[in-house]
Amino acid sequence: MITTQRSGSGLMAQSSPRSQAPYLTVSVSDPAKMGNGVQAYISYKVVTKTNLPEYEGPEKIVIRRYSDFVWLRERLFEKYKGVFIPPLPEKSTVEKFRFTAEFIEMRRQALDVFVNRIASHDTLQQSEDLRTFLQADEQTMERARSQETSIFKKKPTDFMQIFKDVQSKVSDVVLGKEKPVEESNPEYEKLKNYIFQLEDHLAEAQKHAYRLVKRHRELGQSLSDFGKAVKLLGDCEENVLGKAFSELGAKSEILSIKLQREAHHLLMNFEEPLKDYVRAVQSMKATIAERASAFRHHCELAETIKFKEIDMNKLRLTRSEKLAEAEHEYEELKADGIEATRRFETIVKLMNEEIVRFQEQKTVDMGLAFHEFAKGQAHLANGVASAWRSLLPKLENCSSQRNPEP
Repeated sequence: MITTQRSGSGLMAQSSPRSQAPYLTVSVSDPAKMGNGVQAYISYKVVTKTNLPEYEGPEKIVIRRYSDFVWLRERLFEKYKGVFIPPLPEKSTVEKFRFTAEFIEMRRQALDVFVNRIASHDTLQQSEDLRTFLQADEQTMERARSQETSIFKKKPTDFMQIFKDVQSKVSDVVLGKEKPVEESNPEYEKLKNYIFQLEDHLAEAQKHAYRLVKRHRELGQSLSDFGKAVKLLGDCEENVLGKAFSELGAKSEILSIKLQREAHHLLMNFEEPLKDYVRAVQSMKATIAERASAFRHHCELAETIKFKEIDMNKLRLTRSEKLAEAEHEYEELKADGIEATRRFETIVKLMNEEIVRFQEQKTVDMGLAFHEFAKGQAHLANGVASAWRSLLPKLENCSSQRNPEP
């Protein structure tokens, strides 16, 4: 069992040097722009530290790009049905934002969270694909990405269409539009309703968090502009009034910097975690779609087996020569039916475990995000109040000199 603790932007599996408990820690760092023009991309240094025997050594450093993370997620989604595979950050299609320092840092942080969620997951951490991702050299990784499997042979446009179809099917499944074969029990209905409501509420909270970030930035810019204007006004004045204006302008510029810093803090530690959980819920919806597909397949096979039994009874009555062939097909269908049932039941079992794990992790992550929000707002409010308070005596002194008491 790998123990975990929160570290920075995600869950980091850690071990105690004394106990030498199994540990697996991963960090995504040092983003660097590679190439030029439309071929340009960002590479990341991925550092793995572990004492697990299936790994090559205690530390491994590899270079990965975004498409490598996509490869890992797709492999896990294909192999671990029923498990909520952690989401990836979106790939920016707006050229002017792709290589800004802020976007690159948001992407790096999200990728760090992504890979550490996998590394700390009891099932996913056993994945051979994860070990390939964390240890293979760049050439081996490139070959792995280009493996000719059905999902990877699709062109980008085809893959986007598949994604749209899946998204549409997810909505149909969860909203109960898919007929006639549909799983229905109180617990499952409760789970579906919870996931859809959670997505709506998280998206709404994230939207307003974005507005808060925007408001801080706009207010910071306004204070900066105001500060410059008041300092110029102070240069036109003399004595106490000119000095007061200059100090007011300087203080406004200082507060502008505080607001810009808090806006960045809000973005990275509040809005981005909320956005990450919106993506996480969308991943859960994809798992629901897989469960619905497995249920339909299980039911369709059960129905086919019943019809096959009826056909076999007819053939027995007529002593048809086709009976042996029909019995062989029946046995194959029964084997397929058993496997389909097993697959569906496995997905249900895993989803029940996953929702508990998700709730526990969400409590920790959302608690941290809202704590960071409140702490940042309190720190900013104290800083703003302190800054203006320190200026009041000087402004009062200026006012008393302009309006002397009789």
